[in-house]
Amino acid sequence: MIRMPRPALALFAGAAMLLPGAALSAPARPQGLAVERVVIVMRHGIRAPLAGEVPEGTRTAAPWPRWPVAESRLTPHGIRALETVAAADRRRFVAQRVLPRNCAASGAIRIRTNVSDRTIASGEAYGRGIAPGCGIAAEHLKAGEIDPIFEPLRAGATRFDASRAVAAIERFTGGAAALTTRHAAAIALLDRILGCAPRGTGCPPNLPAQLRPAPDGRGIELQGPIRDTSGIAQVLLLQYVEGLPLRDTGWGRADPAALTRLGALHAALFDVFTRSPYMASHQAAILGRHVLETLADPAGPRIEVLMGHDTNVTALAAALRTSLKAPGYATDDVPPGGAILVEQLRDRKSGRRFVRLSYRTQSPQVLRQGGAAVSIGSLRMAGCARLCPADRFARILRSRLAD
Repeated sequence: MIRMPRPALALFAGAAMLLPGAALSAPARPQGLAVERVVIVMRHGIRAPLAGEVPEGTRTAAPWPRWPVAESRLTPHGIRALETVAAADRRRFVAQRVLPRNCAASGAIRIRTNVSDRTIASGEAYGRGIAPGCGIAAEHLKAGEIDPIFEPLRAGATRFDASRAVAAIERFTGGAAALTTRHAAAIALLDRILGCAPRGTGCPPNLPAQLRPAPDGRGIELQGPIRDTSGIAQVLLLQYVEGLPLRDTGWGRADPAALTRLGALHAALFDVFTRSPYMASHQAAILGRHVLETLADPAGPRIEVLMGHDTNVTALAAALRTSLKAPGYATDDVPPGGAILVEQLRDRKSGRRFVRLSYRTQSPQVLRQGGAAVSIGSLRMAGCARLCPADRFARILRSRLAD
């Protein structure tokens, strides 16, 4: 979840498989690795557009298509997609002996969600898929409360300085105007898909690019082309993965290749809100420490799911100093149901523990069709090997999280 002047748009290898020799610099590579537990940091499922996601004043050549649910709500298709991907995850976890074939013991699976309807519904759907018939309930705070795991800035959970944040983002991006210039071709493509007339000034509102501290000091505000086009690009992707008729996906002018290019506009939003080291340190602070505490707790769940938003996934990736790449999407544009998997493994011979990172997604075509195929790409935290000693992983990640 991110603060803006208008409403914001927040491969598992087999357990016995040996990793490549380049994965470790230690003289003795581990053998016979067993997966002990997994933390999944995940974006909610396919939803209807948010209020304000298409900015007021955006011009189009034809009306927007209707959705089967109210704004921001998870769709029935999105619920089924989450149940399907959770069932695929379950098959891997059973093969890895992280989960039994029948219902796991009480507390072995824990699902925590943010307080929005779409995240709660996503957590419930994932619970049905990963443990069918086992009655896994999603945990969350009460409505109206702010969960610092998912919304640390709104919760005031860190010593966030909005002026320092703006300066850090400007160093990281070159400034809001420069960020807009870098994405000029994608903005022009979006104008062609929107088909507004007359042309010349662009279809979204033509506001100057500006970045400033939020009035309450607990966030930052972005204005201008990236703010306005990022949400529209996301809505077009959601139309496609929801399975709307192709004539209603960007009015028939947004094919998968165009949607991938437009995804760079949505990802550019995270260059501002999560990807600079300063923003990552604050946006991932509470979530990152929670991940480390879960991994270190011998009595903790075997599987923990943190069901939040794309902001949470990109913030953790930024704190890890890694990029998120998946088939069919722009770099760092997290799709519905996309997740970072944090596995803790134990070497059966030496007892040493390691952490392995992966990025699990479903392609736009698979999401559209409701298929079960997943893409799982390896991630590597900057400063450590692909198979990272657990104590080193914890030390490096903790050093990148704000107080």
